[in-house]
Amino acid sequence: MSFEAQRPGPATGAVFFDRRELVRLLDLYGRMVAQGEWRDYAIDGLGDAAVFSVFRRASEAPLYRIEKRPELARRQGAWALIGSAGHIIKRGHELAQVLRFFDKGRFAVVE
Repeated sequence: MSFEAQRPGPATGAVFFDRRELVRLLDLYGRMVAQGEWRDYAIDGLGDAAVFSVFRRASEAPLYRIEKRPELARRQGAWALIGSAGHIIKRGHELAQVLRFFDKGRFAVVE
């Protein structure tokens, strides 16, 4: 087997974010860092999904995972927002639709 056949990358079928998607995700990340909510992130390109994980601290489990699964594009939608407990918070066909979850205002105590 040659070295060329063993190299990882798009030829092996791994899923990645495109430039437009990465810009959108990193814009959200920057906004949340400025608000003091998030402090670290990780990007994974897996065989069946691309995952953008955000952390409060790097040593903890991710607060949220934003996953792109192209095989679900025609059914439930390729995009999913997954919480820290592993439950799906929001699913959609468009990234912007899923990221709207973070645009909602926080609840405040009213006296």
